[in-house]
Amino acid sequence: MFGLGIKTTMVTKDEALPGRDTPIPAGSTHVTLGQRIDAPVPEGHEEVFFAMGCFWGSERIFWQIPGVFVTAVGYMGGWTRHPTYEETCTSLTGHTETVRVVYDPAKVSLDTLFAAFWENHDPTTLNRQGGDIGTQYRSAIFTTTPEQLAAAAASREAYQARLSEQGYGQITTQIAPASEAGDGVFYYAEDYHQGYLFKNPGGYCNHGFCQVSYA
Repeated sequence: MFGLGIKTTMVTKDEALPGRDTPIPAGSTHVTLGQRIDAPVPEGHEEVFFAMGCFWGSERIFWQIPGVFVTAVGYMGGWTRHPTYEETCTSLTGHTETVRVVYDPAKVSLDTLFAAFWENHDPTTLNRQGGDIGTQYRSAIFTTTPEQLAAAAASREAYQARLSEQGYGQITTQIAPASEAGDGVFYYAEDYHQGYLFKNPGGYCNHGFCQVSYA
């Protein structure tokens, strides 16, 4: 129904599907971390958002990192209100499949999270990861503080240098404050997507060490 050109071209706000005012049921408790997936950010913790292709494998990478308080999967960076998975897969929402990561900086550094992000997907392929093609698979980091934004940009420069040394191409990752990414809202995905690879250990995952180490 939707051609490759449409799926890899970012939809405009006026062209995006309208969505709905009612949130999509997303479940409650994280399957491994035991926290509410929509838990407020606790005092002393921070929140950052990562998009790196299919969010099933992406989420598992981050929930396994000590110091991460909770993770959740959802849609971010576009304009459709409370989109469904099916709508997002059309590339007509503007959203990318995204993982919410709430972490304790006293237990895990932001740089450790960046390393997990850069090393486990290919940030040089625009709007795709392997056979997953479309703007909903674009690489992105959405930050919630000025310090995170500066650190994300610095990490991109550092990793680009590593990639260039090995003959790889240019990073296409979108880096922006979360508040300026599309409508600035993280929309939780449906319950069956939350903790998907814990519920389905043999499920689809195309993540793993990709090209070059971060450090």
